[in-house]
Amino acid sequence: MRRVLVTGAAGAVGQVLLAELSATECDVLATDVREPASLPPGVRYEKLDVRGDDAGRVVASFKPQAIIHLASIVSPSREMTREFAFDVDVRGTRNVLDAALRHGVERLVVTSSGAAYGYHADNPVPLKESDAVRGNAEFAYSDHKRQVEEMLAEARAQHPQLEQVVLRVGTVLGAGLENQITELFHRPRMIAVRGTDSPFVFIWTRDLARILVRAAGEGPAGIYNVCGDGALSVHDLAKALGKPVMALPAWALKAALGVARPLRLTRYGPEQVRFLQYRPVLDNTALKSVFGYKPELSSAQTFELWRKAAGL
Repeated sequence: MRRVLVTGAAGAVGQVLLAELSATECDVLATDVREPASLPPGVRYEKLDVRGDDAGRVVASFKPQAIIHLASIVSPSREMTREFAFDVDVRGTRNVLDAALRHGVERLVVTSSGAAYGYHADNPVPLKESDAVRGNAEFAYSDHKRQVEEMLAEARAQHPQLEQVVLRVGTVLGAGLENQITELFHRPRMIAVRGTDSPFVFIWTRDLARILVRAAGEGPAGIYNVCGDGALSVHDLAKALGKPVMALPAWALKAALGVARPLRLTRYGPEQVRFLQYRPVLDNTALKSVFGYKPELSSAQTFELWRKAAGL
């Protein structure tokens, strides 16, 4: 029996992951700041706030062989400060990493993000795992994932005894899942930057959960892009949703956001235009050929599943 500790287990991905793990012979401890809405039979829960000393205490007590670290701020609320997000994303990962090293954990699985590559005009299309991680300082999530990856790279060099699986995940979608990205899909029209396709890559929650289970067990250590096959442009998404596209020049969109944010008409500023202009498109070849997992659903199939569940 393999002992697996999961952080961030109360989130949407965590809930699906717990269900997948419960079907294995693993001894699973789910942790988060709140108890998951549903705990499968045999899965225990313990409160763990990654920002403090909890990680060291819980890891010392449970003695996991593998940690799956999901805890992260993916969709911050309007009231959340960047310092709080940094405490969870970066300091929290440091606390979990230190606990893993101190207590002899064999493998650490971390969900990074395609956002770690950053939103840049010169990003290769598609991006491979060997491409530079250049998360944008103006985007908290992207910047924090870059810092986490730099931290993990240093740990791999200094502490090779701790195996790492780092998953650079595309946009996660599943029935009933809502986040910052899906906010775009609920609007009356799709916003596009003129002259760019703004491609999106998606991964189904259940595919991601199964990848995480494999990563905690027999899957090879390494860094892997995680997404379904293919990508969908803003126009593809708009067609599937039956909505019009409003394509604006980058300068006009920046100007509009520059006026709207101070008036609190939106939480997004001019810097957010890069988010639509230069979306990272992930190459999942290594996931399939090296890690040994082919996603069951493509990006298009994942989006269609979410669309139907959302009633759009």
